[in-house]
Amino acid sequence: MRIGGGAIAQVGEVVTALGARRPLVVTDSFMVSTGVAALVVEHLATAGAHAAVFAETVPDPTTASLGAGSAAVRAHGADAIVAVGGGSPIDTGKALALLSAQGGHMRDYKSPRVNHGPALPVIAVPTTSGSGSEATQFSIITDSDTNEKMLCAGPGFLPAAAILDFELTMSKPPRLTADTAVDAMCHAIEAYVSRKASPFSDSMALAALRTGGAAIRDVYADGGNRAGRESLMLASLQAGIAFSNSSVTLIHGMSRPIGGNLHVAHGLSNAMLLPTVTEFSIAGAPERYAEISRVLGASGPNASDVTATRRLVDWLRQLCADLAVPTPASYGIDRSVWDALIPTMAQQAIASGSPANNPVVPSREQVEDLYARVFDAQPH
Repeated sequence: MRIGGGAIAQVGEVVTALGARRPLVVTDSFMVSTGVAALVVEHLATAGAHAAVFAETVPDPTTASLGAGSAAVRAHGADAIVAVGGGSPIDTGKALALLSAQGGHMRDYKSPRVNHGPALPVIAVPTTSGSGSEATQFSIITDSDTNEKMLCAGPGFLPAAAILDFELTMSKPPRLTADTAVDAMCHAIEAYVSRKASPFSDSMALAALRTGGAAIRDVYADGGNRAGRESLMLASLQAGIAFSNSSVTLIHGMSRPIGGNLHVAHGLSNAMLLPTVTEFSIAGAPERYAEISRVLGASGPNASDVTATRRLVDWLRQLCADLAVPTPASYGIDRSVWDALIPTMAQQAIASGSPANNPVVPSREQVEDLYARVFDAQPH
């Protein structure tokens, strides 16, 4: 990892140190329009690497969107992937790296299969602070035929290197800042309460909450807050390392079907679920949720667990209100459409495996009830 303002200048050095000479820059049209893609190519050229650019990635990447990327890898004879952007370009780059080496279709690699190499080396360059994809062994790809958001996991998806330059996030608008920051917060919370948590993942999760929790509102209000931007990028990394080692839980299990079926941005669908699913889950790990409350400053250090967990739910609801997080209803989703999808979304959530890591492992009926409650659940 290379971390800090201006770290993007080291991308060429990192790529060539990995033995690559023909990297494919996987990004999106926005990164091209802002000049970031050209800057990356320039730094690669300075280091002696001959790069090509594939800028056709899409938000919430689909199996259909991977075809052109695989063709670009072959046409360039790429020996590495430099994935530049938010979670979607990075997940796309990771998927292309594995598919290019192993072939097949992305649905062949979905959970519960654990995927190992070979894969092209991926150098991840995040330009948002949320997904943590630069430090995880996961790629989320939507099956274009079924709308299922597939969790694809294993060491074969882990990037070889990451460049974390917070200056690349300075132009993010408030909505994207909020959604990605809450995504990182969910990663940290879920990693800490997961049934697969360990002392190592705990240390990363709590560090992420301390680092990012205090900065979210400040950066949402003032996008030019450099210290806050740096904190959010570090927190996203720490949370990514945490959940890559302990897995996510019910929030993400329920969030992916919302995104896949209704095309709601991933961080936003997490935020819609965060207070309600947290309240449902507290009974399974009250001591852990109380510690989260204290770390976030939702309660004092001497508050009882009962008080701390109650204040945590209130704090999360207030955060969503402060960040103008809509409910599915206020977002514009039709109630009849939502209700009709609930059985499918619940089935997809359970099948992903993530709810099984939750402190309270829900039944399918409980997941359906939570979807119904979230639809018009108002924050403070």
